[in-house]
Amino acid sequence: MYDFRQFYINGKWVDPVEPRDLEVINPATELSIGKISLGSSSDVDKAVAAAKNAFPSYSQTTVEERVALLQKVVAGYQKRLKEIGQAISDEMGAPLGLANAAQAPAGLGHFMSAIEILKKYPFEEKRGGTGLLKEPIGVCGLITPWNWPINQIAAKVAPALAVGCTVVLKPSEVAPINACILAEIIAEAGFPEGVFNLVNGDGPGVGEALTSHPDVDMVSFTGSTRAGISIAKNAAETIKRVAQELGGKSANIILPEADLKAAVTGGVRSIFTNSGQSCNAPTRMLVHKDQIAEAAAIAKAAAEQVVVGDPQTQGTTMGPVVSEVQWNKIQTLIQKGIDEGAELVIGGTGKPDGIDKGYFVKPTIFSNVTNDMSIAQEEIFGPVLSILPYETEEEAIQIANDTVYGLSGYVTGDIENARRVAKQLRTGNVHINGAPPDFGGPFGGYKQSGNGREWGILGFEEYLEIKAIMGYA
Repeated sequence: MYDFRQFYINGKWVDPVEPRDLEVINPATELSIGKISLGSSSDVDKAVAAAKNAFPSYSQTTVEERVALLQKVVAGYQKRLKEIGQAISDEMGAPLGLANAAQAPAGLGHFMSAIEILKKYPFEEKRGGTGLLKEPIGVCGLITPWNWPINQIAAKVAPALAVGCTVVLKPSEVAPINACILAEIIAEAGFPEGVFNLVNGDGPGVGEALTSHPDVDMVSFTGSTRAGISIAKNAAETIKRVAQELGGKSANIILPEADLKAAVTGGVRSIFTNSGQSCNAPTRMLVHKDQIAEAAAIAKAAAEQVVVGDPQTQGTTMGPVVSEVQWNKIQTLIQKGIDEGAELVIGGTGKPDGIDKGYFVKPTIFSNVTNDMSIAQEEIFGPVLSILPYETEEEAIQIANDTVYGLSGYVTGDIENARRVAKQLRTGNVHINGAPPDFGGPFGGYKQSGNGREWGILGFEEYLEIKAIMGYA
């Protein structure tokens, strides 16, 4: 059993001001695997005060000092890599193979990337007679989700600490254990007191207090668009910088000349990875109308290869979704797809055959979906794929862009054609011919998918202010 009922504030593990325990539930078994405490505004006040007090001195540390501290984090992380993977599998249901091969290493990758950028980053530049100084913005409130938990935590914490900011982290209360392990690693690395703080809690108890706190200079949030709107409103009262990575409904355009079997199979595997709980998942597959029947058959065959079951069992490729709340939401949207006339290729409502415990969802594919249907417009955040027909390249682009979201996009086909289509997609990321994510490239979206960027040098710069000093040269 995990027990993390204390918060990490000002260099110490401390009890909550008002203890309020919460069970952490394993979504595969529906059983408790441990406890955390939910914090309050009083805990946030303590953590923000510690971060504010630490900022003047930590912001003046040298690049070499911060590199050394981050290298200790990397060393500590490497020692506990399997422990982090196990915790992620336990608390949010990722198959252990995925947790060990992708989830846990992703966090490590962000710390390593931050170190390399930090070593070379020009914090001072001269332009004519003016000096441009890039300085840490201050106290950062970081709020992270449960779906790729340590990945999103590290994508914020690593660059913030690298540039000289101090932070207060509120991880998801649904999957908080991995964050607490990271806090132990950071504590052992020897950061000055108050530089890194962790307060567990929910949105009303901790999130609102953190995002509206007058001594927080920046908020970085990853989560739903609905929550992002609330956070932006909270932050507006004190004119904070707000960086947000929100929802997505990404289109996967398969051009007529593409290898249809390879493209469809790859798209299906991608949507069912992590039980469909990825904001950039290619949930809308766009196929030429003359190939729609063949694509549906290929997709069904690929879905039949998905192994749903116990995340701890070798060979499982898809575990449960994270919670009963999420399961119920997905069931409602699958039923909407059926009611609105989409063709159900495989899957549907209810749990997979032979499974009666855990929040498992049938791998589900709809075909002949139109873009006005609920399953084509709403972020389902589960293993549900919609296949939509198009007649022309122009129509495919129009359908892809006909959404309030703009996080990611996918195009498969001749490279010149794919590049032409990619340039017309209103999304922050586009993957051509199955290209994987790039830690060095910026990650973020257009429209209601958020603002600002994470990952790489542009993510690094989100935590910097620019000061112009005339006569500096």
